Amino acid sequence: MQTYKGDTLSWELKDGCIELALHREPANEIGTRTLEELEFFVDAHETLKHEAHALIIYSQMKHGFSAGADLRDLYTQAKELGFENAEPRVRDFLNRIHVVANVIDASPLTTIAAVHGVCFGGGFELALVCDLIFADKMARFCFPELRLGLIPGFGGIPRLKRDLGNAVVRDLLLTGRSINATKAQAVGLVSQLAAEGEVLKVARFTASQLKKFDRATSAVAKQFLKPIPHAELRQEIDIFCDLFTKPAVEAGLRKFVESTDALPYLP
Repeated sequence: MQTYKGDTLSWELKDGCIELALHREPANEIGTRTLEELEFFVDAHETLKHEAHALIIYSQMKHGFSAGADLRDLYTQAKELGFENAEPRVRDFLNRIHVVANVIDASPLTTIAAVHGVCFGGGFELALVCDLIFADKMARFCFPELRLGLIPGFGGIPRLKRDLGNAVVRDLLLTGRSINATKAQAVGLVSQLAAEGEVLKVARFTASQLKKFDRATSAVAKQFLKPIPHAELRQEIDIFCDLFTKPAVEAGLRKFVESTDALPYLP
């Protein structure tokens, strides 16, 4: 399937580049429906990867790339089950999202996250599966999970450790503060900066240049440069699930859900 229009995302294969657009109101929170459509994309990717050389993931939402996991949905489901009984469902969701992330991470295509605005939590982790992160100058990156009594659960810590020095990883994780695009480029997280509103244009231009290279060679180079830390990813799921049953998580999620702020995920 070369084109698809879903509830939360769409994709199109055009001139050898797959463009995966996120468009769930208000800020591409990743919940059950988004996961289902990402799984649908992963199935389609098995065919599309033979017809393409690049993949761009971007957002059509004004607020940014993605605010992360759908915490309201997570809280509602856990409350219905009882937080002490919710671990199997949480683990199943994480296992599924990790399968999606690992497929995109290991794709033979050169993958680009074109980021603007908010790129937090699970959205940040989605960007991290890509080979390259391009950001417009107003983008911000953050792992706010400690405020909820959790750690990132979509593979963020192992992938950030793979790509960056421990000082940056610890700062982002343990302080929960956000960094801007300029800082993100300075520490090696972002490979290209773009003017506000221009990041998708820059990503498309780069993708068009990639056609010059032999696809098999690019895939081999990527596999060599970017091993997937499978053991650490499994450990992350275990830690997240253990933490999820703690009282601090229920309290943190309740505070988030009851917040009257327009954008409670912002720092």
